[in-house]
Amino acid sequence: MPTHPLAPYDALVVLSFGGPEAPDEVMPFLRRVTAGRGIPDDRLTEVAEHYLLFGGVSPINAQNRALVAALAAELQARHASVPVHLANRNTQPFAEEVLAGLTPGRILVILTSGLRSYSSCRQYREDLARAADAGLIVDKIASYAEHPAVLDATTHLTATALAPILADDPAGHVLTVAHSLPLQMDASSGPAQEGGHAYSAALARVSAHLHSRLSERFGRPVPVDLTYCSRSGPPRVPWLGPGVGERLEQLADAGVTTVLLAPIGFVSDHMEVRYDLDTEARAQAEALGIRLERAPTLGIDPRFVSALADLAFARAAEARGESSSVPQCPPPTCPADCCPNPRGELATRCAADVAA
Repeated sequence: MPTHPLAPYDALVVLSFGGPEAPDEVMPFLRRVTAGRGIPDDRLTEVAEHYLLFGGVSPINAQNRALVAALAAELQARHASVPVHLANRNTQPFAEEVLAGLTPGRILVILTSGLRSYSSCRQYREDLARAADAGLIVDKIASYAEHPAVLDATTHLTATALAPILADDPAGHVLTVAHSLPLQMDASSGPAQEGGHAYSAALARVSAHLHSRLSERFGRPVPVDLTYCSRSGPPRVPWLGPGVGERLEQLADAGVTTVLLAPIGFVSDHMEVRYDLDTEARAQAEALGIRLERAPTLGIDPRFVSALADLAFARAAEARGESSSVPQCPPPTCPADCCPNPRGELATRCAADVAA
């Protein structure tokens, strides 16, 4: 019999992108993020200015520390008091250091992205392969963007932010927002047998869910459009669109004067949220004569934290060989061909081609 509800796992690790927390950390952070992509320092210096507007501090680490604390409290309330650690891909505490400090055994990883693509899932699994030695067995929870409780949390946060907007302007418009990807990366996201486009298809379903739920709540059709932010790279490489700025211009031309941004592709406030949406998009909206507001990211919403705990318990049950299912989520163990690395295959963890 298991000694606790999360057996056989000895610890949970929340694995995130990371972000700088001081001005002198910004350029080293950006160099790590873009390593191997041939991006010159003068371009990175331009991006660094976005961080320096906020004192060189990204909000993501503090928000993830709050998520770790909230998740630990949720697990304790459910009589599953295992250690919960924060690890990052690009800033301290680095995944390599965190995993090296764990006692050999079996751990469960929670990614701070609920979507499937190379950059939002497989790249993290590559990091886990580099960071974890042979004495550490690593699993992850399922991709959770469409988990019912996560959808409920997203709907609640969006509806709460939308209510005062519609009270002032019944024609208010909602733009859901996610990080853009190259079209080729989106086309190969998910297992090959599913036909690709797992990233954009999930976002489209979340947006459609919001449209349905918001329209039901407010008793009239609420327009909801899916948009993308933070496109980068050479103009010749096509990325997912439309961009937020492009759609704002179209809405302004159509006479829309009030817009709510709902960052459905972000669990917490990355710099893409604080700068690209709260700063850049807000300035553009003001110039276009549009009132722009933003719904919160999931953060530590109790529904979201509870969903992560549910996913952890379901993965533990599966690891024990018990019957377990997670509604509206793909399997937690990824097929070998899922979300391939566009620059060449690397070893991964949490995959069907790696023995548990």
